Amino acid sequence: MPLPLLRPFPGLRPAPNRVAEVAAPPYDVLNSEEARVRAKGKEWSFLHVSKPEIDLPSGIDAHSDAVYAKGADNFFRMIESGILMRDPVPCYYVYRLTMGGHSQTGLVAAASVAAYDENRIRKHEFTRPDKEDDRVRHIETLRAQTGPVMLAHQPNAKAASIIRLACALPPDLETVADNDVTHVLWVVSRPEWVAALTAAFADVKALYIADGHHRSAAASRVAAAMRQANPAHRGDEAYNSFMVVTFPKDEMQILDYNRVVRDLNGLTAAEFIDRLEVNFDIRNVKEPARPAAPGQFGLYLEGRWRLLTLRHQPPANVNPVEKLDVSLLYDLVLSPVLGIGDQRTDSRIDFVGGMRGLKGLAARVDSGEMAVAFAMFATSMDDLMAVAEAGEVMPPKSTWFEPKLADGLVCNML
Repeated sequence: MPLPLLRPFPGLRPAPNRVAEVAAPPYDVLNSEEARVRAKGKEWSFLHVSKPEIDLPSGIDAHSDAVYAKGADNFFRMIESGILMRDPVPCYYVYRLTMGGHSQTGLVAAASVAAYDENRIRKHEFTRPDKEDDRVRHIETLRAQTGPVMLAHQPNAKAASIIRLACALPPDLETVADNDVTHVLWVVSRPEWVAALTAAFADVKALYIADGHHRSAAASRVAAAMRQANPAHRGDEAYNSFMVVTFPKDEMQILDYNRVVRDLNGLTAAEFIDRLEVNFDIRNVKEPARPAAPGQFGLYLEGRWRLLTLRHQPPANVNPVEKLDVSLLYDLVLSPVLGIGDQRTDSRIDFVGGMRGLKGLAARVDSGEMAVAFAMFATSMDDLMAVAEAGEVMPPKSTWFEPKLADGLVCNML
């Protein structure tokens, strides 16, 4: 019998008095040395599980057998020490993130791998085999999923009503972590609420991956391997699901994901501006040029900000990927004018998340490291969903979601 789209699971989570010690940034936002510094003196930081190379000699291959084994040792020591405790019954978890004036409230659940394989859980990015392999080995060694996949869903009144009831109760976990983001978790174990939440998502047409394509793909691969290795496979085993947090799309926040390029491809600044004028109206501005609408771009060059406005918007019936500002910038400027090739591998381009602000962009140019910076208008959730619905793929570095989920607040044991 097929699993429901979402189902509860008996989560492994920090003891209430340990949550601040455990909560950690997602494994993929810190490099090994940053994680080593962040976890120093913090015995129970989840970085010891998600980035276990920090407990081995500096310079070790982060994908070596010893690293995955160390992560498992650290994980099970946290369980044996009572730092992490497993709920006795399957639960949902309501997860609220608050950063400044922004708040979003989602549902932590086990999502059906079969639904992912059938594209009912929609993708919008390519994955890299090496990153998939890393997550597969991490899951298989720990026999657990430790990092949730962030999903988006269309507003769901039935689910929202139960979530509001849960949020009216005292939270089970609460902590303030990176960037002064408050993370709050409510455990939903009442059978009638659990049943109502499962039913609320039963007829949902699709969920959309916002962040976590490699974790999703890895979960699918692990499920296939465990299914093949289990002669008594029934279909309801824990490995047939993967841990997600799904948020209503209208509560999610995508920030701009900006671009900096190392040189002008042999052009002078004046020649470069002349080339841009073919497709853009260009206006000099005194303040940092933050785009106010799609089709606008901020340009920082030789200490001066300019606002670029596209002369002609793409037709409404064009492929949804081609309408994205990140695609337009590449097709009209980065590739033909600046000679940027594959954005995933070209060393002349770099990407700057919106949390660093436009001053962070200007600093990269003023330092002499980069020649030019482009400030983007943030991709919208509607754009992301349109690309996913069309079965297309976003260009690299199209979305920067904030706030970020924390690792270690809930794990799904396989």
